[in-house]
Formats: sequence, structure tokens, C-alpha cells
Amino acid sequence: MSKKVLIISTSLRPNANSEILAKETERGALDARCEVEFVTLKDKEIKFCKGCLACQKLGKCVINDDANEITAKMKEAEVIVWATPVYYYEMSGQMKTLIDRANSLFATGKNFTEIYVITTSADSSKGVVQTVLNGVKGWVACFSGVELKGFLEAGGLDNPNDVNSRKDLLEQAYNMGKNI
Repeated sequence: MSKKVLIISTSLRPNANSEILAKETERGALDARCEVEFVTLKDKEIKFCKGCLACQKLGKCVINDDANEITAKMKEAEVIVWATPVYYYEMSGQMKTLIDRANSLFATGKNFTEIYVITTSADSSKGVVQTVLNGVKGWVACFSGVELKGFLEAGGLDNPNDVNSRKDLLEQAYNMGKNI
């Protein structure tokens, strides 16, 4: 059965390692015959949540920017894959801002039940991903029937495009998509 997958690349850097891995995940999901949409936050305007909670009544945010369109895509997806660089041992600020702006999903419902996370970092220590996963797990816990199904931790990537020399990571990203 084909799943509807939304991949959200949150890095703003050209040739970002996290986006390269997200593209490999997309390739795997397409090979598995999933319906895949790829969204990048590059060139997107996503303002901070005001905490007004109007979205709970309106079903969308009152701030008119790109977050509403992306949140609508999140609502329709069965699977969401987040790809983020790790900044100071946490998800990118733009990823967190989008998660905050997706607050309307509590009132309007959602289709997604599976969440995957791709992280990239310069630090090659094991466990760098844990603080990112804690943030994502907190978001996931707010929705019944949603599960963090998997993650890919890719460390030791100092410069853009570094991941292209890491066939093991490219293969892991592809296989994650293939097994969604």
C-alpha cells in the first residue's frame, strides 16, 4: 500500500548535508512506490508563533506566511520526515518555528502516524541526536496514534556536501525511505 510521505528539509544552507540525505530518503520512498512531496524551507517565510491560539478556532494560523501551506501538507501526509542540521545540540530554529506554527493540527486533526528524523552535525560523538529527538518526541507525544518510527544520525560532517563521500550514510537514508 502506497503511503503519502512529506519530507521537510529545514536547512537553509546550499548543498546541505541534511538535505542531501533527505533527497536519498525521497529516492528510497519513491522506489517503494510511496507518494512523496519534498518541501524545503529555503526561501520560505515562516514567522514566530504569537501564542494567540486563534488557530484552534480557525483551523489555521492568523499569520499569513508560508507556514500555513506547509502545515496543510503536514495535515494530509501519513508520514513526515524531518531533516535538520544540528545547531548547538538541537534542531534548527526554523524547524522548531515550523513545529510551533503547526499548532493548528491539534484542532483540525491530522493523517500522519509515522515520524522520521534525519540529523547532520559536525560533531561525530554518538548521541548528538538525543536533544533533537527529545524535542521531536515532545511534539509527537501531543498527538494520539503518532509514533517516532526512526532516525538517522549523521555526524562528522563539517562542510556542505561532505555526506556525498559517506556511502554508508547515503545508503542508510535511502533504506529509511525504502522501508517507510
